[in-house]
Amino acid sequence: LNEYEGNIGFEFLGFHVQQHKVGNYQSAKNTNGTSLGFKTLITPSKPKVKAHLAKIEEVIDNHNHSPQYALIKRLNLIIRGWSNYYSTVVSKETFSRLDDLIYDKLRAWARRRGKGNINKNKYWRTVDDRNWCFSTEEGLELAQHSTTPIIRHVKIKGNSTPYDGNWIYWSKRRGEYPETPTRVATLLKTQKGKCTHCGLYFTTTDTVEVDHIQPTSLGGKDEYKNLQLLHKHCHDTKTENDGSLKKNYNDNNPF
Repeated sequence: LNEYEGNIGFEFLGFHVQQHKVGNYQSAKNTNGTSLGFKTLITPSKPKVKAHLAKIEEVIDNHNHSPQYALIKRLNLIIRGWSNYYSTVVSKETFSRLDDLIYDKLRAWARRRGKGNINKNKYWRTVDDRNWCFSTEEGLELAQHSTTPIIRHVKIKGNSTPYDGNWIYWSKRRGEYPETPTRVATLLKTQKGKCTHCGLYFTTTDTVEVDHIQPTSLGGKDEYKNLQLLHKHCHDTKTENDGSLKKNYNDNNPF
């Protein structure tokens, strides 16, 4: 809020942390619920944004005579890594601005190669309902900062620790937990701790089972997109109605 040593806010690990004056409706509150008159925003720091853009510009310049797919593969590594690092803070506006600036640099790259012609149909294509996608004929597409989802960091509950035995909480949070099968922990995180059949949260006393959404006996595959985690009783109910029992009975019935 106030200037300190010539600066407002501070930089830390590539982030800019600053408090902004706001009205009571948007204001942060203390532990007693009293409005503080400000809110804290964390954004990518300007020096890091500038350095990131300079790195991308360097890569583009170094690929003046390289095939498009080589440029895209190199840029995607940089863009995805940087975007993921800043995906927990207020980054959407920065992401969109970076995409616009990179687009301009790629137009200049194409113009140099085409002696003044950007060769739109050669380097840009329509993908689904999106126009002007920098991509190859084989479908390799340039990653976009702005498509990275912003997922806020959630504080750990009170006195929780990874060693407190609450495998439901930690599997949902981290996607892993000692002595919990990887498949179960991953599904818990994906489903945000809820049973997809009844919609209720799992508890540490529940018996949970992995279910094939489309039964394997009916052609379903043993892969994550065909898996879900259910309460045991929900699994029993689902199995009774998904046709797998009838299929197994017919296969085993000689008459």
